[in-house]
Amino acid sequence: MSTTRTTLRRAGLATALAAAGVLAAAGVASAHVTVHPESYAKGATDGVLTFRVPNEENTAGTTKVQVFLPTDHPVLGVLVTPQDGWTAKVTTTKLKTPVKTDDGTITEAVSEISWTGGKIGAGQYEDFNVAFGQLPDDTDQLTFKTLQTYSDGKTVRWIEEASGGEEPENPAPVLKLKAKSAEDEGSSVSTDSSATPKSSDSSKSTASSSDSAARGLGIGGLIVGVLGLAAAVFAVLRSRSAGSRAE
Repeated sequence: MSTTRTTLRRAGLATALAAAGVLAAAGVASAHVTVHPESYAKGATDGVLTFRVPNEENTAGTTKVQVFLPTDHPVLGVLVTPQDGWTAKVTTTKLKTPVKTDDGTITEAVSEISWTGGKIGAGQYEDFNVAFGQLPDDTDQLTFKTLQTYSDGKTVRWIEEASGGEEPENPAPVLKLKAKSAEDEGSSVSTDSSATPKSSDSSKSTASSSDSAARGLGIGGLIVGVLGLAAAVFAVLRSRSAGSRAE
């Protein structure tokens, strides 16, 4: 009986540790600053990009967000959506290579947007919506390096780019640009079904409730753990049964 109890305790502990590990990993992944939708058609016009900024600190709030837009492949016609409690500052830069459009030649583009004055609390996130007139059509992706500053003075630099297929510790938000399909011709509809941004009223939800992928990973880990525990119980019962027959 003592051996049986020890085996079951060990199996239960292993199950708990496995589930906790999966949930912890999912929680870390959900704390990244991201851009939504994840993709648009190349050259798409009149759309919206949503930068989702979760607060990953338990003892400090996010008080400043800076998003840097690429100028080698500029986003044209940028407009910032008013955000309750936040003040947006838009910085423009003269382009090294002007962009020719149907409306004329563009020589300047937005290079940085910063939001200050508001606060994102622990366990919350904020959506910052940015409208654009046109995306570039000469690149496969856009990287938006982002700085997130906390009330305790700490700044997290979301500026790292993936290399070798591995995700860096502080990845920059990346928007994939895909070739236009027949449906996209003459339309600004995104290639991602999640293109429609959520309103600012719903943006101050908990980060954990918004991450269905994290929940899926956690449930998967629990299922694996339960199966492991069941296998351990079966092994113990089988061993006891074999011992009874031997007697």
